[in-house]
Formats: sequence, structure tokens, C-alpha cells
Amino acid sequence: MIALAMTPHSATAPKTGRAPSAILPVLAQVAAMICFIMGASLAKRLYPLVGAEGATALRLLAGAVFLSVIFKPWRLRPRGHWGSLLCYGATLGTMNLMFYMALQTIPLGLAISIEFLGPLCLTVVTSRTKTDLLWIGLAVVALVLLVPLSPSPSSHAAHRLNVGGMALALGSGAGWAAYIVFGQRAGRALGNSATAAGMILGALLITPIGLAHAGAALFTLHVLMLGLIVGLFSSALPYALEMMALRRLPSTTYGTLVSAEPALGAVMGFLFLGEWLSMTQWLAVGLIVLSSAGAALTARGVD
Repeated sequence: MIALAMTPHSATAPKTGRAPSAILPVLAQVAAMICFIMGASLAKRLYPLVGAEGATALRLLAGAVFLSVIFKPWRLRPRGHWGSLLCYGATLGTMNLMFYMALQTIPLGLAISIEFLGPLCLTVVTSRTKTDLLWIGLAVVALVLLVPLSPSPSSHAAHRLNVGGMALALGSGAGWAAYIVFGQRAGRALGNSATAAGMILGALLITPIGLAHAGAALFTLHVLMLGLIVGLFSSALPYALEMMALRRLPSTTYGTLVSAEPALGAVMGFLFLGEWLSMTQWLAVGLIVLSSAGAALTARGVD
């Protein structure tokens, strides 16, 4: 996640009836998602050193530096748009913090899957197609499958999710939905520079929390270098790759591709972090992918 404005965790692709002329934009979007998930995987390696709070602060600070170089936010003249910009930055920072804290107790793929419920609900609410109830129903079934209903120990205890972690991922999803709304408003009014400005505001909000938790450890050379790499993979590379994809992908194609991110996160969580999911959890991930792709394919407009 997730994420920065108009990255794999937020943007609504521009609608166009024109099919892409090559496979390049599809590959760019897939690469953007892989970069983002790799960034989250690397961030988990910071947890023993600075905790989720410190890792979030470093991710936002690094992202702010990279995006500021690209978009030069000091040129902005927000005037009457400070409200949207501040809300955008606040939701960006809060969303990232809750997502990274969720990763402390639940697998990466499942955290992404649960977080996806936020924008999925936003898409369903704003599209109002006849199939809305089907997509949200599939998502509810997926969430029920993930809830650890049995409190007693069992041989599958390792596969029962932490309720607190699930709540944090749900909170991150709600923040993601709000972030999309405020990001669209700020982006329309201020352009792409709003992305960097929002990242700076999010970093200003979360960095004191990271400092309070990690202290001077946040500024050791090893931690700073790893934080820069996390910011590169979580912010700069996904943004650049996705902008390449968005120029040429129809909105339905974009939405369908992004819907695969929970499954991609689950696979990469296993490969890079050794996070193995149960069959029930894989089923839940599949239902969320299906509901997200279905909502993207049938939505008449998310505005």
C-alpha cells in the first residue's frame, strides 16, 4: 500500500475506449505492483531495528525526497485547496502507518487483500451497477473466511489471523478509500505536484511517531540506506511505471490488473518472507481478487 497518489494503491485510471497498442503498458503496471510489494517486503526487515512506526516514517521520508525531486512541490500555490491537500496528506500517512503495523501480525498477502476492501467498497458505492451486491457479497464472504472463529488452540493455529492485525488492515483500507477521494480533489486542483506535497505532509505527521518509537536508531547508516531502498521501491519506481501504464491502458484493463495485487502479494510474501497461507486463506484472497476485478469491469464511473 499503500501507497502514494496515483500509484498501484490509489489511482483511478483515465477512461478510454482505445486498446493499448502494445504489451508494454501491461508489463509496466505489473512491474509497478511488484515494486510496491517488494518495498513492503523490505520494510518488514526494518521492524526488528525501528519497528513498524519507524519503518513507516522512513518510507514516507524517502518517498517525499524522491517525489519532490520529480515534481518540485515548492512551486505549488494551494490557496483555497489547503483543506483537500491536508486531508490527503493525513490519510496517506495514517493509511501507511496502519498497513505497516498490520504487517507485524498478519501475512503481507492477506494484509493487502483486507486493505483492498476499502477501495472496493468505494468503487461499489460510486458505480451503482446492478451487480454491486454480488461483488460486495464476495468480499464479505472472504472477510468471514479470514476471521479466526475458533479461540481454542489447534494444529492450524499458525494460520489463524491476529484480530488486531486484521482491524489495522481494515482501517488502512478505509484510509485508502478516503485517500483516493482527497487525492482526486487535490490532484484535479493542483496537478501531479500534489502527490509530492501529500507525501511530505504524511511524513511530517508520521515521523514524530517513528522518532518516539525508534529514537536515534532511525538515523543509523544501515537503517537509512534500507529506508531509502524501501522508498525507492514503494514510491518512486511504482509511480514512474504506473504513469507509463496509465497513459495507454483502458480503465477496465487497469482495474483488472490492479485487482491481482492481493494474489501477487501472497505469492511474494511466501517467496521473500516465508509466509505460507492455508487453503481457506488462499480462497479468501481469490474471492477478493474476483470481487475487485468484477467491480472494475462493471463500474460505470468512479468519480
